Amino acid sequence: MNCPPLKRILFVEDDPDIQTVASLGLKAVGGFTVQICSSGKEAVETAPQFDPDLILLDVMMPGMDGISTLKALRQLPETSETPIIFLTAKVQTHEVLSYKQLGVLDTIAKPFDPMTLSTIIQQMWQAYHNS
Repeated sequence: MNCPPLKRILFVEDDPDIQTVASLGLKAVGGFTVQICSSGKEAVETAPQFDPDLILLDVMMPGMDGISTLKALRQLPETSETPIIFLTAKVQTHEVLSYKQLGVLDTIAKPFDPMTLSTIIQQMWQAYHNS
């Protein structure tokens, strides 16, 4: 099966430092078009217009956490099938399994290397489309 190109990433993260480091890696290294949202609420409002190929979503955020955001995004026709990767420090085996059961594509552990972030996401994208 042909893997469609990954171009547009909606990045949902409440920490400004992580936003900066990750978006630098995604844009400069990966060449992606990145839209940053600082909250789950902002992501749900932005996603339909931005039309991302993939959503990179922080799990632990104030207010609407990543799991609530995932569920809200799945309710929108525009993002009901959009692949979502969780970005989190909570990566114990049982946690990652529970994320998979929620329907996320995969999980990337924090802290991460911004220089390899794009490559990791691209590998997950290709595995998803070739499975």
